[in-house]
Amino acid sequence: MRILERIAREVYGDDYKEIIKSMDVIGDIAIVKIPEKLLDDRRFIFGEKILDEMRYLKVVLRQRTPVEGMLRLRRFEYLAGEDRRETIYKEYGAFYKLDVEKVYFTPRLSRERKRIMDLVEDGEKILNMFAGVGPYSILIAKNRDVKIHSIDINPYAVEYHLVNNLLNKVTDKIVVYRGDSSEIVLKYIDEEVDRVLMPLPDYAIRYLQYALKAIGKRGYIHIYLHIKYDKDKEEAFEKASKITVESVEKHGYKVNELNVNRVREVSTRLLQVCVDLEAEKS
Repeated sequence: MRILERIAREVYGDDYKEIIKSMDVIGDIAIVKIPEKLLDDRRFIFGEKILDEMRYLKVVLRQRTPVEGMLRLRRFEYLAGEDRRETIYKEYGAFYKLDVEKVYFTPRLSRERKRIMDLVEDGEKILNMFAGVGPYSILIAKNRDVKIHSIDINPYAVEYHLVNNLLNKVTDKIVVYRGDSSEIVLKYIDEEVDRVLMPLPDYAIRYLQYALKAIGKRGYIHIYLHIKYDKDKEEAFEKASKITVESVEKHGYKVNELNVNRVREVSTRLLQVCVDLEAEKS
């Protein structure tokens, strides 16, 4: 991000550090965050200079709102380039078409998606309870001989997921459902799965009983959580482990294996983790 730092110094002077804290690049779209006190006409100059220096980008947007609600959507302000929100993002050989304002997507989980894919073995049946436009499901399907049930409540995400299945030639491996995961599991998932993905940190624990129902007697579950901590990350790992084990046992299962993985620092003293576990019916 040295180029971004130089541009920010040119445009904002001593305030540049508040500008360069965060920039996401999704396809050919750059998303920047600018604090309210700096929301003057310089932001448009900033956007233009980003495009001048980073020719692979075509759009610069400013994030106007935080990620909100179960759909985890955010709003943007146009700063420079083409006035659009749709793009195609490439990751580990897979392509994802998406609209950054209509669906939730972050490139910051790229390594985490690869980590989960590496755990999957050929022949598995997988349930992705919060699939979005398909980044977990499609990456797995492109690299493993599997069957995946992919669910999302956002109709735009489902539409893009179907398009992305075609783009990546995995339509024969993934079944996509639109609706609330709890209802879909109860009505339509009529086979036991080997592995469940729950990449929605603020809601995953609430849906754990449906993940357990899907695995039947025994299976692997990947539960994403946001954990606040006071002292250090070890405290967050301990909290995540305790919350997960208690929730699993409450629903009549025991935990055979458990590993807490750091995913990313969301904000000060707020950690996103993934709890990998094998659960077995007691």
